[in-house]
Amino acid sequence: MDGDGAAAMRYTEARLSKISMELTADINKNTVDFIPNFDETEKEPVVLPARFPNLLVNGTSGIAVGMATNIPPHNLKEIINAVIKVIDDQIGDKEETTIEEILEIVKGPDFPTGGMILGTRGIEEAYRTGRGKIRVRAITDIETMPNGKSRIIVTELPYMVNKARLIEKIAEMVRDKKIDGITDLSDQSNREGMRVVIELRRDVNANVILNQLYKHTQLQDTFGVIMLALVNNQPKVMNILQMLKYYLMHQEEVVTRRTQYELNKAEERAHILEGLLIALDNIDEVIRIIRNSKTVQIAKSELMERFKLTDVQAQAIVDMRLRALTGLEREKLEAEYQELMKQIERLKAILADRKLLLKVIREEIIVIRDKYGDERRTSIGFDEFDISMEDLIPKEDVVITMTKLGYIKRMSNDTFKAQNRGGKGIKGMQTLDEDYVEELFMTHTHDYLMFFTNTGRVYRMKGYEIPEASRTSRGTAIINLLQLMPGEKISAVIPIDEYRDGEYLFMATKRGLVKKTPIKEYANVRKTGLAAITLREEDELIEVKYTDNHRDVVIVTKYGQCIRFNERDVRPTGRTSMGVRGMNLSDRDEVIGMQLDSQGSDLLIVSEKGMGKRTNISEFTCQNRGGKGVKCYKITEKTGNVVGVKSVNEDDEIMIINTEGIIIRMKCNGISVLGRVTSGVKLINLPEGNVVASIAKVRKGDEEDQQEEENEEAETE
Repeated sequence: MDGDGAAAMRYTEARLSKISMELTADINKNTVDFIPNFDETEKEPVVLPARFPNLLVNGTSGIAVGMATNIPPHNLKEIINAVIKVIDDQIGDKEETTIEEILEIVKGPDFPTGGMILGTRGIEEAYRTGRGKIRVRAITDIETMPNGKSRIIVTELPYMVNKARLIEKIAEMVRDKKIDGITDLSDQSNREGMRVVIELRRDVNANVILNQLYKHTQLQDTFGVIMLALVNNQPKVMNILQMLKYYLMHQEEVVTRRTQYELNKAEERAHILEGLLIALDNIDEVIRIIRNSKTVQIAKSELMERFKLTDVQAQAIVDMRLRALTGLEREKLEAEYQELMKQIERLKAILADRKLLLKVIREEIIVIRDKYGDERRTSIGFDEFDISMEDLIPKEDVVITMTKLGYIKRMSNDTFKAQNRGGKGIKGMQTLDEDYVEELFMTHTHDYLMFFTNTGRVYRMKGYEIPEASRTSRGTAIINLLQLMPGEKISAVIPIDEYRDGEYLFMATKRGLVKKTPIKEYANVRKTGLAAITLREEDELIEVKYTDNHRDVVIVTKYGQCIRFNERDVRPTGRTSMGVRGMNLSDRDEVIGMQLDSQGSDLLIVSEKGMGKRTNISEFTCQNRGGKGVKCYKITEKTGNVVGVKSVNEDDEIMIINTEGIIIRMKCNGISVLGRVTSGVKLINLPEGNVVASIAKVRKGDEEDQQEEENEEAETE
């Protein structure tokens, strides 16, 4: 803070605090790997065991070629409580700890110099993405002196601000008359704390001067967060939840290796004690053998042969002192052996049960928290810039529609009422010649919408960024919202509330290729888009699904073929990879849709002439990917080709859209459940020359609409 120079190179010692020893705890128990140092005269640990997350607690900064890291320090109690939360969720088999839950525990960075963080927006951005800017302000107070003048007292500074240089900067600005009204500037800091006094003229407003100091000096500073660290020797920018999980993985390895080390030592000692107890049980014969042996080696050999001992046990017996023959010493050996047996049983249980291992980590980290934890030094205050447009937008479910010619709009979810099968529907929008509604889906105003195009690129928007329009309006051209390339059209839209570990995007192309990529690979999508998959010539991206690596994939073609296989048959690959063969297609056939078994118990298939049916997914047996599949829909002149497929349950609702823009909403329980090789029943009455364009599944939770529909029908009767 005062700009003191570093110690001379000859001073090689450093005084460490007590907690620093927790970083090296158990380092002599084979908990971490060692490598030769720079001149290969010594060995050094690759990483420290670290009983607390030092990278987050102490923070760090550094720069290398093409990358930099700048992790702020945090409060020990808060970080350890966050680790405990992650552990508790894993012990309790909770699906996933969320960043929102971590944000409730970790309020923000906690700088050793105190200060006040302005608002939470920068904190949330940094914790969610691994990058962000946090504005920190000095703690000040305005006092009125006996002579009527005011003075500003600075008691805490932003992190890494040099006090001496700050005072020089203020003095320089006063000399250059950039700040007018300061009469005296003094540093009254001592061992009791920091105190910088800025005296003002009687005729100036102290708050105005203070705001000028915030604007032009480091009394208000910005801490740029870059949470970059090495993961498996690869640099990676991580959000706070990822850092906590990687720390927990490190601790699991450390405690596992320590437990194995202690188990080995305990078993070695127990082995020796077993030999000593055998010797004490046969002490007269042991003494005779040793007395009659010419050398120690001969004595060991005879003991090993006579009592079936190992070399280690025999050596311990010949090294045994005479005092071990007393009854008291024997009792001590037996007590030690019994204690070792209990210890061995406990250590083996830890190694065999991950939940028990996590409980050990939890207990140890709680000890660290209770022993060294302190209260926050950095407060978090209000920032007038903290209110974003997003905060003012209500959180609600919405309907998004897109037309064949690329017009998109957002509507309220209650715009459409549920109807019975075979209804005429209501007008969804006014369309021009050769244009019709091609996509309709449900999302949330605050969700990210990931737009995947037929050319294999991905774009991203928030739900509320799509302009709202009436039911009958055409909407906004999507090229005015997304920077689409020529010839691109939207193939799939995935709502994402958060990019989590262990979750994937599963893709299918028109030519039957499939690909699975971690969702995190798509966390940073530029406005100009990002390559999502590499496609061969004449191939297109047809469908994208959000999954967790535990689902069965069902692919359906326009000629009514279907294949079902487990998504684990497809190994995860990088964002720009091409994928692998998912289905072997016949000539001129192509994929029209892909569903997951988790989306519903039945497979709803709709043809272009308005026919459709439900078939239980259990009728489609799992097979290896890459096969031709089985027949799932009977194609006739009356049905036309398959145009849409959805996984549904009894209580789901769907929307069917024809090429004229007519939309009908119906309950799935009104659609017949039929066998695999059938054509189904009439779902929508189509005007002459029109066909079904697409289908969409309605989100649950629309009971009010249904009740209103029933009331209207009752009034009509």
